Order: sequence, then structure tokens, then C-alpha cells
Amino acid sequence: MTVPEHSPLGKVSAYKTEYDASLLFPIPRAPKRAEIGLPDGRAVPFFGVDIWNAYELSWLNPKGKPQVALASFIIPADTPNIVESKSFKLYLNSFNQTRLESPEALQQLLRKDLSEATGGAVQVRLTAEPDFGRQQMGELDGLLLDRLDIETDIYEPAPQLLRADQEETPVEETLVSHLLKSNCLVTGQPDWGSVQIRYVGAPIDQEGLLKYLISFRNHNEFHEQCVERIFMDVLRQCKPVKLAVYARYTRRGGLDINPFRTNFNTPWPDNRRNARQ
Repeated sequence: MTVPEHSPLGKVSAYKTEYDASLLFPIPRAPKRAEIGLPDGRAVPFFGVDIWNAYELSWLNPKGKPQVALASFIIPADTPNIVESKSFKLYLNSFNQTRLESPEALQQLLRKDLSEATGGAVQVRLTAEPDFGRQQMGELDGLLLDRLDIETDIYEPAPQLLRADQEETPVEETLVSHLLKSNCLVTGQPDWGSVQIRYVGAPIDQEGLLKYLISFRNHNEFHEQCVERIFMDVLRQCKPVKLAVYARYTRRGGLDINPFRTNFNTPWPDNRRNARQ
């Protein structure tokens, strides 16, 4: 069964070191989307991608010599499934003692298996050892909400904190916070993230938005689901004409997950790591 409770999360797992695609555990997006008022899981008012980065990827070449690489995976938001993160880690570790002809052979396997698990076309990019030094870092651009001296005691998602002044002239604004924290849906372990909200519309009250983002602090949900909840709450409460929500989460088990949702055509994020990643 593909419900989170039956995933490898929170359970003792044997770490296989020979390739095994069956380790991937898909979870349908639809049930959580129904929770936020989207009963048809694929008829949603946004599109986007989930960007995964893997930092612990290794395999053997035909001579048995270990190889290492960084990997990035771009999973379209319209795929019917996400992949549970621990199963993703177990799957990647199954390559550790697997001999492959070339990095291209690995890339092909990764693309095939993840596309089958998610139900859509997954893009895979490998960065080889000689190119490690070219990797770039950077912080999310935008006005920092964390500068505000607020007081709050609300630590469960509270969309009523969101408001925008519909009488004011519309603005185009990018707002950022590093205070996003939620918890794993199954284990309750903390997930730490930075979030960027770009919008065009009536000015959003910044103090209310910061309190709203902080209100996820005790909330249990996967990364992708949190970002979609944020998107829908801001869209409904503040009614922007254009909206994009992007989160960069810190890594766990050598993986970071970075969901992006938008309702207007804009370039995908450039996938630069921030300081906490």
C-alpha cells in the first residue's frame, strides 16, 4: 500500500547495496490535495516542480572502482505521485556496490525508475567530480520578513492570519523567510526550510504573513504538501493575480527537497544551494 504509514519512515531498514528499483515508495498526491480543497488531485490552480538534490550517490565502474557524483532530479508537480524520501535514500544506496558501464547508464536507470514511480517524466542531471568546484551557492532574493519584531503563539497553520489590502494599488513583491519549520508526516522529525513568495496583487500584510509561516512549526506534513498548502492559503486569503511559492529545505539523509509552485509562466528556480543546505 502507498500510504505514508506503510513507507520505510520510522522503521528499521536493511540497507541494500545492490541495485533495487522496488525500494522506491510512491505516495499519491491526491489525498493531501483534497485536504486543501482540491478534490481532483490533478486539476489544480498551479504548476511547478519538486527539485531534489542528492549528495551521497556512488556506484562502481566496470573495474570495481567507486565513482561519486551529485545528482539533481526535477519531478513535475503534475505527476500523480511523490516519492517518500527515506525510500529514495535506500534506492540510491542500492547503487553502492552496483557495477555500471558509465555515468550515462546510471542516469538512464535513475530517469526510468523515478519516472515509473512518480508517473511522469523525471529529469535527471549528474554532476561529476571534476565539476564539483563549479557548484554555486546563493540565498533566495527578496525582502526579508524575519526583520519584523513580532509576537506570536500560534504554531499550527492559521490561514486567518493572512490578509491583503484590496483597496491599495497592486504591487509586485518578493518576500522571503528562513523561519519555516514543519515536521515529517510520519516520524515527527523537524524539517527546516526557507521560503520565497512572489506575487502581483494587493499588498500582503507582512506581519500576518510571517506569523502564518511560523504557524507551521508544529505541523506534520511532507515538504511538497506544505508548499501547496501555503500556496492555496495565500491565494484564497490574499487573492493575488500572480503567485509563486518556492521553498528550500535543509537536507536529510543526503537529500534536500525544494518544491516550487506557481500560477504564471516564470523560469524554474536555478537550484542554487543556500547557506543552510
